[in-house]
Amino acid sequence: MDVSGVKVAICGGIGVVGSVIAEVFGGWDAAMITLVTLMIIDYIMGILVAAVWHKSPKSESGTLESRAGWKGLCRKGVVLLIVLVASRLDIVLGTSNIVRNAAIIGYSANELISIVENAGLMGVPIPSIIQKAIDVLQKKAEGEDNNATGD
Repeated sequence: MDVSGVKVAICGGIGVVGSVIAEVFGGWDAAMITLVTLMIIDYIMGILVAAVWHKSPKSESGTLESRAGWKGLCRKGVVLLIVLVASRLDIVLGTSNIVRNAAIIGYSANELISIVENAGLMGVPIPSIIQKAIDVLQKKAEGEDNNATGD
């Protein structure tokens, strides 16, 4: 097999694996893209707060600490696992992504809050529209939680 054939095989394999992962999580839609994007931004900002500003609430000294970074990655991994569980619950309950979307919206609001907190530690002013968007997301997540539980 020549180099281009290997490249096509690798890209094809990655595409298949990515498709399977997206399917298991209930699809790679705007909600999932937003959650993953917010998670990445939050993680990078957390590293910056610790490495540059030395104001991280995650370590005693406020500086970069590998254990704190690892714990943050583990938490984000668990969030994705809970989204996966929510997606599977939707399939069992026949609820058309209601549980999954409520979980994603709730976790997206959490990520946004963390991003705003990190920006505050950096001394970056936060536009009021961002705070309003967080409030809307929190209310929407609470509303979908009530709909999913039948309240």
